[in-house]
Formats: sequence, C-alpha cells, structure tokens
Amino acid sequence: MSAKKHPMTADETRGYDAVLLASFGGPEGPDEIMPFLERVTAGRGIPHDRLEAVHQHYLRMGGRSPLNDQNRALLAALRAELNRRGVMIPLVLGNRNSPPFIFDALRDLHADGHRRVLALATSQYSSYSSCRQYREDLAEALNSTGLADQMHVAKVRPAYDRPGFIEATVELLVAAVSGREREGLRVLFTTHSIPSVDATASGPGAEPGEIDLYSAQHREVANAVIAGASEVAGEEPLPWRLVYQSRSGSPRVPWLGPDINDALREEAQDGTRTAVVVPIGFVSDHIEVLWDLDTDATRIAGELGINLVRVPTVGTHPMFVAGLADLVQAHLSAGRDLAGGTRWAEFCAAGCCDGARAQLPTVRGVSA
Repeated sequence: MSAKKHPMTADETRGYDAVLLASFGGPEGPDEIMPFLERVTAGRGIPHDRLEAVHQHYLRMGGRSPLNDQNRALLAALRAELNRRGVMIPLVLGNRNSPPFIFDALRDLHADGHRRVLALATSQYSSYSSCRQYREDLAEALNSTGLADQMHVAKVRPAYDRPGFIEATVELLVAAVSGREREGLRVLFTTHSIPSVDATASGPGAEPGEIDLYSAQHREVANAVIAGASEVAGEEPLPWRLVYQSRSGSPRVPWLGPDINDALREEAQDGTRTAVVVPIGFVSDHIEVLWDLDTDATRIAGELGINLVRVPTVGTHPMFVAGLADLVQAHLSAGRDLAGGTRWAEFCAAGCCDGARAQLPTVRGVSA
C-alpha cells in the first residue's frame, strides 16, 4: 500500500531531485525531553517510571540529545562528498520525533519545486521500527500535507551490508584491538533490542537455524567485520557474540537478548578480561550509545573486573560517507526501482516488517 491512490508510472520513478535523511530525532534542550519521550512511546504502554528514568539519563548527559548535531554533520559530509563528485542535489534532514519533522521537510522541498525525493534512513536494518515505520511516516507526511498526489518519495532499503559500512567498522575495530593482549579478549557486537514478535515479522534469516532477518543481518555484519579485521591484522579471527541493548518495553513482552549487561556477567564467569564492544546497530554516538554503553555497561564491566573497550560508531567516517554517496548515485543514475528482480523486492514490499498496529500506508522501498 502506498501513499498514492494510483500506481507509479515509469516517469514518476525517474530522476530524483532531492535527498531526505530520515532519522529518529532527539530533544535539543531540557524542556523538550519529556514531550519527546511521550511522542516516541505513544500507544506503546511504556511505564511512566521508565520514561522518567530515561528523562534523567538525558539530564545527566547534558539535557539534550547529540543526535541532531550528529545527523547535521553526516548530512554535511555527504553533501561535500557528492559535490566533490559533481553531484549537486539538495539534501535535507527530517526527523520522526522532533524538529525538523519529516512532514516539514517534505513541505519545504515541495515549496522549493522538488517532486521526487529519495529518502535515506539512519537505521541500517530490517524491522518495523528501523525500516517500515519510516516508510509509514513518509506516507503519513505526504497525506497530512496534501502532497500525496504531487510528490513521489521512495525509501532506500536497509543498507547494513553496504561495503562502506562494513569497511569503516573493520578499520575502527582493528584500531581498537591493535596492541592488545588477545588472551581473554572477546568482541561483543551490540544492537538495539526489539520485541521478538517484531524480529520475527522482519522475515526469516537466509541460513538454516536463523529465526529472524533482523538478527541474521546483524550476524552477517559481525561475520564480515571479524573476517575483515582478521585479514587486515593478519591474525586469527577474534571470538565474538551478538548482544542487545536499550530495551524499553514491558517486562512481560519477550524482547531479543541477551542484554549486554547480562552478557558481561556471563563473560566474567567465562574468564573474559577485555570486552571490545562494537555498536553495529547504530551509526552515531547518540544517547543510547553514550548511556547504555559508555555509562551503564562500562560501570558493570568495571564491577566485574572486565576492561570494556568501546569501538566508535561509523559517524562521518570517510568510508561510510563514501558508501552513502555511492548509494545515492546508484539511484540517481538508474532512475528506476532497483529492488525489482532481487530479494529486496520481497523484503521492501507493502506488507514487509509489519508492526503490531493495523497495516498503514507506506511509501515504496527501493534497493541498490
């Protein structure tokens, strides 16, 4: 289901004239924290004490989220890289939960004469909250602004396996472990936990025994990063496991695990002395990375006698930015829905990654 009431024609999918970086958003000051959290959790039954705890996290981290600044930096870096290649196309930021909102970004683009928008999300993986919900938000923005019949918006499929993301993470991991004693060292790849039902709805994994696509995609990244780091360093592959963080739902609802703090306790029992934490589920060091890893997990690791080494997120790493530029250029030069004939044609279909709510309209998902 799409925001439009009629199928897109070939001409409508050709020649994107603007790029929208879609992100989660975050509060810019103390007074914005609780309204932001209430928007994020609306209809999800999150206990108020959980919201208050997160409110306190923000206050202790300076009273604002670093995410918007990080996204502005990423947008500037991507613009510079595209301009260096001679690609002059407007790039704007639109957030799900804070200004500038997605609907404002689309309205401004339309006012400036743009009609075909390519949307990139800062989330890299397949699930309701990290992909489909952005497609719903984009469709709702078109409908609420009255632009559904005047603009074409398509969202790029999850880009977790793009070389730039993998190669940047390899470089960051190699730098973090360089010169460290390998005995007693374990790599913990971490990502945002999601409800188990949402993980299942993301689709099946490609390999036997893989229950859900969301987890399988993270394991694919972890395997590629470990192999790449081994090749670069000329060492045996490092031992690793996938763990989760930032759970926020009801304790009665199953979520993916183990949580990183539980995993650290298990690692301590197994004799791990150094835990190298690689947050592959995130592209920038925003509040969940800074609090859940640099504050909470680091404290628990210290109590357990484990040295926690946190690898930076890719942020504006040149390899990651170049990969995003490649992605944009692929769509601009192809001028068509690149998902056709690939496995992403199914994953980016109307019914993919359904959430708990009734199915809502979405914009099209496209691949490269």
